[in-house]
Amino acid sequence: MAPAQSKFALPAMMRERTLGGVVSELTTLYVANRTRISRAVYITLALALVNRVRSAISEQKAASAREATKRAERVGTTSTVDEPDAATKKKKVELNREFFRSLLRLLRVVVPGWRSKETRLLISHTVFLVLRTLISVKVAAMDGAIVKALVKGNGREFLKRIVWWMIIAVPATFTNSMLSYHQAKLSLRYRTRLTQYIHDKYLSQLTFYGISALDDRIKNPDQLIAVDVAKFSNSLAELYSNLAKPLLDMTIYTISLSKSVGGEGVVFMSLLVQLSASVMRALTPPFGKYVADEARLEGEFRFQHSRLIDHSEEVALYGGHEAEKDTLDKGYFTLIKHVNYILRRRFYHGFMEDFVIKYFWGALGLMLCSVPVFVKLPGGVTMNMGDRTESFVTNRRMLLSASDAFGRVMFSYREIMELAGYTSRVATLLEVMDDIQAGHFEKKLVSSSGTEDNEAVLKGRGKVIESEDIRFIDVPIISPNGDVLVKALSFSLKPGDHLLVVGPNGCGKSSLFRILGGLWPVYGGTVYKPPFSDIFYIPQRPYLSRGSLRQQIIYPDGLRTMRAKGVTDADLLAILRTLTLEHLVDLYPEGWDAEAEWRDVLSGGLQQRVAMARLFYHKPRYAILDECTSSVTLDTEKAMYENAKSLGITLMTVSHRRSLWKYHSRILQFDGQGHYVFTKLDAEKRLQLEDEKEDLEVLLRQVPEIERRIAELTAL
Repeated sequence: MAPAQSKFALPAMMRERTLGGVVSELTTLYVANRTRISRAVYITLALALVNRVRSAISEQKAASAREATKRAERVGTTSTVDEPDAATKKKKVELNREFFRSLLRLLRVVVPGWRSKETRLLISHTVFLVLRTLISVKVAAMDGAIVKALVKGNGREFLKRIVWWMIIAVPATFTNSMLSYHQAKLSLRYRTRLTQYIHDKYLSQLTFYGISALDDRIKNPDQLIAVDVAKFSNSLAELYSNLAKPLLDMTIYTISLSKSVGGEGVVFMSLLVQLSASVMRALTPPFGKYVADEARLEGEFRFQHSRLIDHSEEVALYGGHEAEKDTLDKGYFTLIKHVNYILRRRFYHGFMEDFVIKYFWGALGLMLCSVPVFVKLPGGVTMNMGDRTESFVTNRRMLLSASDAFGRVMFSYREIMELAGYTSRVATLLEVMDDIQAGHFEKKLVSSSGTEDNEAVLKGRGKVIESEDIRFIDVPIISPNGDVLVKALSFSLKPGDHLLVVGPNGCGKSSLFRILGGLWPVYGGTVYKPPFSDIFYIPQRPYLSRGSLRQQIIYPDGLRTMRAKGVTDADLLAILRTLTLEHLVDLYPEGWDAEAEWRDVLSGGLQQRVAMARLFYHKPRYAILDECTSSVTLDTEKAMYENAKSLGITLMTVSHRRSLWKYHSRILQFDGQGHYVFTKLDAEKRLQLEDEKEDLEVLLRQVPEIERRIAELTAL
């Protein structure tokens, strides 16, 4: 049996020795060429990174060029009012070229240049980030030295290390406080820059009106400007700190670890970590889309409450509180349902992240820290128990910091997705404002006759020419829902030709004045009109701003502008006397500087008289008066119109009151069927004709009764 056993055991031993010899030879060969192999690996990784960056830049440039071409074609060819489905498309939120393009645009806004205050804050913030990482490396080494002294039982050295550890805590805590301060300041500066930029665009070229009246892609711009901009700024400031410091920590700690445990172990561990990170990234839910949807639902819920406040009187008179409660409850529970869904997804995702980052990567880290203890690295020195303990503690501390840094990088992916959601909403606001200023609108239309027949008119563009007179030449009048009310309107007015506009509701009166005021685009024909500053509009319910009594009269001018015009408070008081409003100054001790919620303090008639005082202050060449005397007496109405005409203001009035006919010399009458009549107005003759018409209508209404009576008499 023994010879037989040795016969079978010999080949196995030869195979084992041969395998061991091969491993030994490979190890010897690797050790001899370790430096060259490491350099080749590092150079390969660097070249791969450079190639990836170059490919990403090329793709970004190509995408930007395609987007610019597409945008130019859209602005140049699209109509003012698009098809119904265009406004309902939602932008998908993800980390793609669109996100980076939008983020880059916003970054140019919040960090306008290298010499800006934001750049100085970023540089200072970066300096403290580097300082914090260097202090962390030093603290890791000091921890190892403290444990080494403890293992050796050297009390003197131990106390010395503790003192130095306490001393370095002073700059460490100061650095942490400065990092928090810089992050808060950056967030504030970002928000200030972005808010000012948005306000400049939003309140120029009547963009705020276009967003609310001519385009329905953005339902709640107030939510975007007041809330989402702040969230974007906070997210961007936090992301720089939460991303820059971990990346810096990973770089410095990796270099330090590679000197202690060897670069091979670090590279191998990095590959495993990268593989697990890729799996986690693939399993990460689209938190950016969730955040964007949550912000949208928050805005809609807030808008529903604002709408109830604005129309509280109407709702109360209708007894519609139950219906409004159902609407608000529906909006709230839709929001809460979405928030609960996000919480569930974050629970499962957080469970996966904690297991992989804290335990799986921690186990890999312990194996890496044990390399100097169990494996003698080339060029290494023999270490005793204290040196091994110091090395292990130091490496363990740096590895924990590096693992924590990588974990923060992984957690930052979720933060980046949330930033993508805020970026998408803010960038959408900027894009819509750009489109509106370029004359491109997208609105879902609900036309009574369908917009297909009106497509050619809606896609057209007319000319607007500045002139002293007002002339419309073949200009189509379009309703807000896309109906063509008048296919080609033509009339002309010269200074002093006071115009009365009459017609049934929905015939195009308001649309005409919106075109004159520059609120609506011209879909065709040619419009000659004076500049915007020469036309003043007074609606039936005038707008009263927040501010003093003086500001209600001079709006939209400010006090400095009023002084520059040479107007004094005495001049304003003379205007008020014309309208018997001088008592308003004496109602409050502050006089002209009194502030109140004037919309609630003044009655409807007083508000209309204040609006007329505003007209007398500005003295424009043309004034559009839209039922602006419906709540005043005939005597006050007479004073308003006679004084306006004496100031040289050409009046264009929308009203059904006969008492106003005598103040006008032209009439533009719409019949509501797409036709109109523009002619001279003889107020006296027209009043006679209207009286005669009413008498005939009364007689006509009596005809059935007369016929019935005749029939009764005939039957007798």
